[in-house]
Amino acid sequence: MRARLPSIFAAALLAAGCSTDPESMNTTARLTAPQAAKRPHAITAHGHTRIDEYFWMRLSEQQRNAAEPDAETRKVMDHLNAENAYTEAVLQPVKELRESLFKEMKARIKETDLSVPYRENGFWYRHRFDEGKEYAVHLRARAAGDRWPPEGDPAWTVLLDENRMAEGSAYFDLGDFEVSPGNGLVGYSVDRVGRRKYELRFRDLATGADLPDVITNTSGGCAWADDRTVFYARKDKTLRSYRIYRHALGTDPSTDPVVFEEKDPAYSCDVYRSRSDRFVMIVSESTMSSEHRFLPVDDPMGAFKVFLPREPEHEHSVSHVPGKAGAPGRWYILTNWEARNFRLMECAEDATADKARWREVVPHREQVLLEDVDTFRDHLVVTERREGLTHLRVRRLSDGREHEIAFNDPAYVAYSGTNPEWDSDKLRYGYASLTTPSSVYEHDLNADASVLLKQQEVLGPFSPLDYVSERIWAPARDGARIPVSIVYRKGTPLDGTAPLLLYGYGSYGHSIDPTFSSARLSLLNRGFVYAIAHIRGGEELGRAWYESGRMEHKLNTFHDFIDCADHLERMRYADPKRIFCLGGSAGGLLVGAVLNMRPDRWNAACAEVPFVDVVTTMLDDSIPLTTGEYDEWGDPKEKEAYERMLGYSPYDNVRDADYPALLVTTGFHDSQVQYWEPAKWVQRLREHQKSDAPILLHTNMEAGHGGASGRFEMLKEVALIYAFFLHRAGAAGT
Repeated sequence: MRARLPSIFAAALLAAGCSTDPESMNTTARLTAPQAAKRPHAITAHGHTRIDEYFWMRLSEQQRNAAEPDAETRKVMDHLNAENAYTEAVLQPVKELRESLFKEMKARIKETDLSVPYRENGFWYRHRFDEGKEYAVHLRARAAGDRWPPEGDPAWTVLLDENRMAEGSAYFDLGDFEVSPGNGLVGYSVDRVGRRKYELRFRDLATGADLPDVITNTSGGCAWADDRTVFYARKDKTLRSYRIYRHALGTDPSTDPVVFEEKDPAYSCDVYRSRSDRFVMIVSESTMSSEHRFLPVDDPMGAFKVFLPREPEHEHSVSHVPGKAGAPGRWYILTNWEARNFRLMECAEDATADKARWREVVPHREQVLLEDVDTFRDHLVVTERREGLTHLRVRRLSDGREHEIAFNDPAYVAYSGTNPEWDSDKLRYGYASLTTPSSVYEHDLNADASVLLKQQEVLGPFSPLDYVSERIWAPARDGARIPVSIVYRKGTPLDGTAPLLLYGYGSYGHSIDPTFSSARLSLLNRGFVYAIAHIRGGEELGRAWYESGRMEHKLNTFHDFIDCADHLERMRYADPKRIFCLGGSAGGLLVGAVLNMRPDRWNAACAEVPFVDVVTTMLDDSIPLTTGEYDEWGDPKEKEAYERMLGYSPYDNVRDADYPALLVTTGFHDSQVQYWEPAKWVQRLREHQKSDAPILLHTNMEAGHGGASGRFEMLKEVALIYAFFLHRAGAAGT
């Protein structure tokens, strides 16, 4: 269960009209930063006591959502609003720049746009964006052949219109939607707070009317067994998905029976319908282990059967392939059993629990990480990662013939797209690079030929040939080689004079791929170099790369990031006085740690929704995510883990130092990293700041971990972050 993943962010732009003097932002001598009250709170563990003066900032979910805030809630909200006002005042010199950035970013987006349709169960599905609208309109049309109806054809009908659904809500997120097997109903989920607690509803697609059934506090998804029976997951008080329920349409949801309860707090569970449409599946996962259950869709009142009892450090996923002419099918198992980088196995339908009856299909390889497998009627499509880059390999089952889809960029991402139909010889896949806009291809699995169906349109003058993408390797202090993806505009001087923005994450085995950003173009056009450090803690170089950046090896993550910055300076990609860093969520932990370790390295930094109060949070199992993350960080109730985490926790290691300028963002309703972590961290940093560089906090009072909802509203937050960076760089538009 990998949960504190990066928040949504995009690269921003450089525009005309900003001051060229970064010191004009150092206004702390003229503006008074908010000072939160100090109420010393002692936290003792293993005979060691820490004092947290700002522990009182914690509010419960009930306090945050109350119609009438109580006195403590008002104090916290008043403080956060004061921080927002202070940030606005300090950033007043870049007000016009922020507005210009937002307008320029928005202008690059094709406002009226259509996705490529996909076919499922007799219908084509797609979504449309309309000019000026924040959200998507989801459409479908009955499938009469291999090609979909043209745009504007009356065969396309509205399935869900997110814009209408979002009316009156400051925040809106359509979590998921699933159409019933008979195509007459859709189950959909909505979050209007940003807390990732979804309300599940059902709509009659013939009338457009919602059924009276309303289910609250769900994880967002659902799985249909038949047109009357649906399964869903609910969350506990820590926002862990812990129970699977069965609901019969037309009945009171309060009477829904529990069909599975995950009692181990280190695991969360979810439910889905298999791609073969033969089973309802329940999956339970922790950071290092997984377990699956299955139930035939034609027996919805039956009992789920365990695929294989859970085992410590055994991660696996399963997919079912039906047999021909009613014959029994088989299962494919992507597993790390005796295979650190995973391998693919298969077994008969009745042989799931006996690993001795599993047969190897794709063997384990030391230098290749097997990430995913898509099963088709006569093909397997394997997604694997070599030397940090993704590859798609196709195997024909009838004769074992293989081919690999070729990609040419030095730094790119390729991935299997939306492929709901098992009985097909066509693969949808996506592709993007630092210079190539997001693209959707259809690949003929037999002919080894790809056709471009759609590429993201970038409005205004743009050619990929105007930009350069590179992949280099930076030496770490212990001899490891760290891949770094780089992009810049042709003609940018690589002589040590360019400002550089370095992004990193490095946790949960989450690989950060080099994707395209249209907003980033304006940054590159004016001389910036952008780099991604693929540091340990991610899985870019396989499972060992992840394991060498977690638990007792966590310091490697932070050292790698600093070493990448130093190497980029030595290679003259960066002006040593204008190196900036950015990270979000667990990447915010990265930013906090490297600021403490090397405050002199950075001109400025931004930490989005940062996980910075590591020890206090991990000691409190009432906080969302804590119990499921002991395998990632350690359990501080154990002395060794406590001391290790205490050694790098950003909040606990703030010291008197010349910290660089810092912008911290958070969401009041954040379910992944509670808002009080960044709020407390900013207070403590200011107390120990020895330079006059500003330390700023911006809280979105209407959102959660992903920031503002809506495709344009989120750009305003990006514009804020990058106006901050660009002003610190002393850059002026031309």
